[in-house]
Amino acid sequence: MKKSIYNIRKMDCPSEEQLIRMKLAGLEQIKQLDFDIANRRLKIYHTDDDTLITNAIDTLNLDSTLLASEHTSEHVETNSDSQQSKLLWQVLIVNFSFFLIEIITGFISNSMGLVADSLDMFADSIVYGLALFAVGSTASRKGSVAKISGYFQIGLAVLGLIEVLRRFVDSDHIPAYGTMIIVSLFALVGNSLCLYLLQKSKSKEAHMEASMIFTSNDIVINMGVIIAGILVYFTNSMVPDLIIGVCVFFIVARGALKILQL
Repeated sequence: MKKSIYNIRKMDCPSEEQLIRMKLAGLEQIKQLDFDIANRRLKIYHTDDDTLITNAIDTLNLDSTLLASEHTSEHVETNSDSQQSKLLWQVLIVNFSFFLIEIITGFISNSMGLVADSLDMFADSIVYGLALFAVGSTASRKGSVAKISGYFQIGLAVLGLIEVLRRFVDSDHIPAYGTMIIVSLFALVGNSLCLYLLQKSKSKEAHMEASMIFTSNDIVINMGVIIAGILVYFTNSMVPDLIIGVCVFFIVARGALKILQL
């Protein structure tokens, strides 16, 4: 048995973990994956050479580096598919619920920041849904669904960017900053809950490292929308909301490109 350790610098939230799991699912030499999102590390226990594994991870463009590869006598434990599926269903429900809440309140409050954040939640929902779908599916079928999902997500991001541009040019509606802040606070709690559930599943302790929460890309986006809402209040301008909207739409588009690489 061999153990290979990777530093994956852009692995900052659970959705990236699921992308990596799906990418490596077809490699039979892999016996166990041990993710440490807080430290951006991945330990892979496997047989044979690590070349195929390294090449597969590299195609996701997550800025990965192989730190070490060595023989090991460590005992390999695997989680059951039922446990993994239950966990994925939990985080999928949380993400999709907040997608619906944010997109509805985003349009009602005239906030592109909330609409964009809702699409980021939707993007995570797609990843978790694909991970559930991957169980028992063929590689070709999984790839087809991933491509459809990726292109759909890109389309939504492009439409969002077009709407932001339209509002820059031809709109003077000030978003409801109170709604932006309150809904984003709830979304932040939702993302923290997902991180808690995923972290708890990997450890016997029920705690979660604070560094893992506040360095998560999803949490940063939530905080960005909250800050934008505060700036809207002080400036009485829609510009902060549109700026955060543009940033998040680009993040959503980048996530779609990762899905297309599955």
